[in-house]
Amino acid sequence: MKEIKFNLKENPFINFQSSRYSMSSRINVEKMWKYSKENDYSFFILSLGCLLKAVNSIPQLKRRIIDNKVIEYDYLDGVSPIMNKQEDNYKEMRVKPPEQFKDTLSWHDYVKQLIQDTLNNKKEAFMIEMEKRDIENIVNLSCIPWVDFDSITTCTASPTQIQPLITWGKVNENYEMTIAITVSHIFVNGLELGEFYKKVQENFNQLP
Repeated sequence: MKEIKFNLKENPFINFQSSRYSMSSRINVEKMWKYSKENDYSFFILSLGCLLKAVNSIPQLKRRIIDNKVIEYDYLDGVSPIMNKQEDNYKEMRVKPPEQFKDTLSWHDYVKQLIQDTLNNKKEAFMIEMEKRDIENIVNLSCIPWVDFDSITTCTASPTQIQPLITWGKVNENYEMTIAITVSHIFVNGLELGEFYKKVQENFNQLP
């Protein structure tokens, strides 16, 4: 991480009751969906990778406030809930970003094994108090594959929470999928959200 110059006192959103806001947008995932099905890869894992790469490409999404100082992490890990096929075993895992691997498919296999090991108790699940998550170099990502939703509200641990929350849903018959993101207006404006969605679409178009 590194400390950056940022005038918190004069930020227009710093004294709001809550600076958090959300945006939802549909993207086309036809290329990645068909690729995953034709080559027996997990669409969930590939989607997770596309979103995690997009987050790490936007500096404003990697910023936090720690001890009244603005810091920017070099990268964010992903934290995501996972469950088994019987849907009776629910845990969370923490994954490294795809950029730390030689290619996306190597990262896919790493995550696939991590899911199995976590659900089978071979590796510890991610566990940390909610109030401490905001100072970790993580982004929370959650998939709701049963619902083709248009928008969603997200839980907020505190009004001053900075950490981004990302939720994506079911792929519809037009190969469209909604991606919702909740951020802090202290650091993230519409311009950065536009760049985020642009990167997401590019990532889903670029096959491994």
